[in-house]
Parts: sequence; C-alpha cells; structure tokens
Amino acid sequence: MDKVLSSKEMREADAYTINVLGVNSADLMQKAGVAIADEAEKSAKTLKTDEITVVCGTGNNGGDGYACATELLNRGFNVTVYAVEGNLSPDCQLKKSAYKGRYLRHICGSIVIDCLFGTGLSREVTGKYAQIIKEINESGAYVISADIASGLNGDNGLIMGCAVKADKTVAIAEYKLGHFLNDGIDLSGEVIKKDIGIVCPDNGYAVICSADGVAPFYPKRKRNSHKGTYGTANLIAGCEKYPGSAVLAVSSALSSGCGLVKLTSEKSVRLALCTKLPQAIYLEDADLSAQSIAIGMGLGVSKELYERITRILEEYTGELVIDADGLNTISKFGIDILKRAKCNVTVTPHIKEFSRLTGLSVNEILQNPVTHAKSFALKYNVTVVLKSSVTVITDGEKVVLNTRGSTALAKGGSGDILAGYICGCLARGINSFNSAVCASFVLGVSAEISSKEKTDYCATAKDVLKNLHFSIRNLTRQI
Repeated sequence: MDKVLSSKEMREADAYTINVLGVNSADLMQKAGVAIADEAEKSAKTLKTDEITVVCGTGNNGGDGYACATELLNRGFNVTVYAVEGNLSPDCQLKKSAYKGRYLRHICGSIVIDCLFGTGLSREVTGKYAQIIKEINESGAYVISADIASGLNGDNGLIMGCAVKADKTVAIAEYKLGHFLNDGIDLSGEVIKKDIGIVCPDNGYAVICSADGVAPFYPKRKRNSHKGTYGTANLIAGCEKYPGSAVLAVSSALSSGCGLVKLTSEKSVRLALCTKLPQAIYLEDADLSAQSIAIGMGLGVSKELYERITRILEEYTGELVIDADGLNTISKFGIDILKRAKCNVTVTPHIKEFSRLTGLSVNEILQNPVTHAKSFALKYNVTVVLKSSVTVITDGEKVVLNTRGSTALAKGGSGDILAGYICGCLARGINSFNSAVCASFVLGVSAEISSKEKTDYCATAKDVLKNLHFSIRNLTRQI
C-alpha cells in the first residue's frame, strides 16, 4: 500500500534525504522538474499540442516549475513561463537563472502547469495570488499541478481561500493527505506519484487501501468446510419506521462470506424479512455466542437502546460494531461506557456523528480528521471508521485511507451496507482493523461499478449491494 504523508512528514523526509543522506537539494529539484515534465509530455501527446505554460511561484514549488520548463524546452516544446515576482528561495533562483526561454504576462496555452504553491501553504490565498489562480481556472487549459493543486491545504485538502482545479497532479516522492481529504479528492484530478529519490525514514505513515492489500483476505475457500467454518454474524437492526436498514445490513452480511447471519429485531421487521431473506435466522434478542455483532442500524435513539448496548459491552467477548443510531445513542446518554467493553469495538461514524461523539465541531474535525480519529481510537481502545468522501480507518496507531468510491455512496442505506459487511468480515475471523479496510474497499469499488452502470445520480444503495460480487470477484482474481 502506498504511503500518504502530512506536510510535516514530507519536510522531515526532505531533511533526512538532504542532511543525513547527503543528497543535494538542487539535484532533487531538478529530478522533480523532470518528473513533472514527463507527465506534461504524456498529456501533450494525448492532447496533440506542444504549447505549455508554466506558472512559477517564488518558493521551491516555483523552482520545480523552472526546472520543468527548462526540461520541456530542451525536449522541443513551445514553452513559456508566467513568473510571479518576489523574493525567490535560493534553489528557485538557481533554476530560474538556468531557464533560457520566453516569459508571458498572462496565462494561456493548451496546457498550464501550476507551480505556484506547494504543500506548505499555511494561510489564505488573497490578492495577486488569488487572481493568478482565477486565471488558471478560467484559462480553459488542461491543468497539471506540481505536487498539489495550489491553494489546497497539504494536510487536510481544504481550500485556503481559493484553489486551482487540476486535471492531473504530479505528487513528488509520496502522496499527501491533501490530495485525498475534503476538497482534495475533487480538485487534484488524476494523482500520479513520482519517485525522485527522497527517502522516508519512518514506517508509521498513513497508507492508501489497495486491491493488493485487501486481496489476501479473500483466499480460495476449502471444499472441506461448512457454515461453522466461516462464523456467525448477528445484526441488531431495523424497526417499524426503518425496516430497510435491516434489509440492507443483512443482505450485505450475507454477501461477506460468513457462514450464518442472524437478525435481531422487532417482530414486524422479522416477519417482513423472513420471506425476503430466508437465508437469515431471526431472533428476539442478541446472540452473545456469535463471533460478531453489529448494532444501531435503523433502531432510533433511545434509553432502551443505550441499556442494550451497555449490556453487550459488559457481557460480550466477541467483535462488536456500533453504527448509526447506536453511535447517536451513546453520544446522548454517555460515551464512557466504551471504556467498560469486554469485546473488541469498531465504531463507524460519519463526520456529523463523530462530532456528536467527540464534542468537536464539524469544522474542527475536517481540519484534522486523521489526528482526531487516531486520538479517539486510542482514548476508547476502538477501531474508528470515519466515513466521508475518503474514509479514515484507524486503530490509534495504523491509519488507512480508502480512496475508492463514488457519490453513489452519498445516499441513504450506504452505512447499513458497510456495517453489515464489516460484521460479516469479523465473523470470518478477520480482525477489526482489517475488516473495516476490506469492507470500505469492497463497497467503494462496488459503488464505482454502480455509478458506471447507472450514473452517480441514479445509482442507489441497492445497486451497490447488487454489485458487491463484482468487486469481490476482482479481488479473488488477484490471488
């Protein structure tokens, strides 16, 4: 799985490479320029053009731009530079001095390479810089951003006043958090990582969930096995108002590969589902002998649910998933019951639910979702699945980002499917962290398939559910 670094971690990797390994900073800048030029050349061939404008700022990102412009000029492209005036960093000045091509006073061209700001941007973009970004976005050109789209925060992907909308981003050395979180997923375009020889001295980085990382959890199943081999999942879900939550959660668990799926719900829901989903087993109360339990989907917020969750936390010794109304219930009546858990707990909040759990504002969470998710996981000894356009999965130490998915998931019922699938993975014996990774990835890929079939507008949670087998089939082919 590919690493994803914060701005601080990237600076530390730069410093380690330069100061400890003795690599010259100007040489690294030259390699970055060549890497950007390589991607620009590919785009130019696709677009059948040789007109490229490079927008260069005054810092090291601008230095990458000057190095890129010189490289493209040497390759015979019709290159011009739009240069921002100001005090240049030493390496930027060095690369600007080496550039012998033309300059422009306005931004135009079939391809525009954005080298205005890097990942270290820490203040709102205003004045002339805001105007430059506006001109880039209104140029009609194919936009390639160097390292990160200028104006995006490198740590959280939020727009710092205004930001470039890139068609392609050339990530130098490693992916950055800002490429994927919040607005970054929409403004970065296709993100291409280019190795320029920077060495990361630590292994404690966030990583991107990948098919290669998930496929090992879908091995070839032995013929000499039975339903007990693959575990029992018990879903506590659904009420008269929300019976659909139970349908989606149970259906998802049934597609996860576990052996038995049991639904605990009120009588009206059980009667409604027993003919629709005859594979499931229907119960009045929780089965504390099941390998995994998921609770909260479509149950409503109540003191009764709080008491039920408390009992499970204090008596159950398996794997527990708390979702939806289960999370809202413990937020209302007392979250510290998590500290009394005898079972392993996974919580699956979206941003608003996480705000209720933590007492933090939505904006505070969006500013630093990884840190807040890790802190919560450590404090309560749980696995956190923080759902958003990109899902953050953490046990307090390891962090995985699931970047797969589409807006087919931005509709009612998606969370029920995720909770059911996690519960099924847990029943199979996969640990809580990896179950969350598997479920998030499988649903994300299924959503992408659904969107291609029916468009983002028309695809629903039911379509995502129906396409789970395509997602899993792709994984089993990689074994």
